[in-house]
Amino acid sequence: MPNPAPSAPFDAGALIDDPYGTYARLREAAPVHRFTGPDGRPAWLVTRYEDVRRALADPRLSLDKANAAPGNYAGFSLPPALDRNLLNMDPPDHTRIRRLVVKAFTPGRVDKLREPVRKVAGELLDAIEAEGRADLLASYAAPLPITVICDLLGVPQDLRPDFRGWTDALITPDPARPELMKEAVGALMRFFTGLIASKRAAPGDDLLSDLIAVRDGDGGEGGDRLSEDELTSLAFLILFAGYENTVHLIANAVLALLDHPVLTDSLRANPAGLASAVEEFMRWDGPTPLAIRRFPLENVEIGGVTVPAGETVLLSLAAANRDPHHFSEPDRLDPNRDRSGHLALGHGIHYCLGAPLARMETETALAVLLERFPGLALDGKREELAWRPSVRARGLISLPVRW
Repeated sequence: MPNPAPSAPFDAGALIDDPYGTYARLREAAPVHRFTGPDGRPAWLVTRYEDVRRALADPRLSLDKANAAPGNYAGFSLPPALDRNLLNMDPPDHTRIRRLVVKAFTPGRVDKLREPVRKVAGELLDAIEAEGRADLLASYAAPLPITVICDLLGVPQDLRPDFRGWTDALITPDPARPELMKEAVGALMRFFTGLIASKRAAPGDDLLSDLIAVRDGDGGEGGDRLSEDELTSLAFLILFAGYENTVHLIANAVLALLDHPVLTDSLRANPAGLASAVEEFMRWDGPTPLAIRRFPLENVEIGGVTVPAGETVLLSLAAANRDPHHFSEPDRLDPNRDRSGHLALGHGIHYCLGAPLARMETETALAVLLERFPGLALDGKREELAWRPSVRARGLISLPVRW
């Protein structure tokens, strides 16, 4: 008979200040922990590589919040017009909608964006070069992905500035001001409703116009269709995920380079090694510590522990990617290691749709930065850097540098 999981106090502060040490202790103690999350609701945390990888592809673990038992953690509370997206969906709806958008993110199509991304990166560095110092997160790591994903979707320039503030309010809500999250959701609803209306009136050569055509037409190849909520939710997901995760992937990678000057010199001399290095940055300190929550459709055994149907399962990508039973010396940053099977971008049918774009943007951002600013250094003390107060996202609040 499977054994019950040990209870574990959920120290959100430790997962922010010392995530990998905390996950290592949990991973060593047991494969699965039942805990009370920061929202006061129960959940099950899975920490070991083999269990996490297997669970990511297990069709008995649903992403649809309709399968959550009452009182369990379910993630963001969003209106249907933003919630009918791939992160809250199982097959066949997930298969139908993913098929409509996957062609926009093939490696071939993404590679055609490499030079435009390189141009934007250069312009961003042009704007700050004379100053000699900057918050690289605010001036480079954040505006680069938002420019790329907004260009892909066809978002006009004048509608872009407020987007980061809204996403920040969702990812790291202020407990003292809960109204800000509600206001952000309302603003995002108005943003996407207005954007879709303008694209309907005047279609452009962009992904959102193509999706609207599918929604309003015959469904295109295969007859796939979108409801209006699915259309709005898909636009929200592409913009939100394509921006948020890449910002922190770039910033975390820059910090890793600043912490490893020998590696930095090597990559500056041999930029061809950046593709491999980006994979290691994702494994070593990726932007998504936890996969999207899942709900068992039936009682499911994970790591010898039975998780009841409908309860919340959180799969720790961060813990799995540093599991010493799968990765040799996992706490060491080594772009030359065998990283096969790292889980930073997920696994199975929910593998990150925008993975080729995130890889290309990060590789290009680092290449341009290393070329342009050979004297790049941290501007201040390493221990003074602060991380966002979130267990969902691994990202810095700021990254002050000088050159």
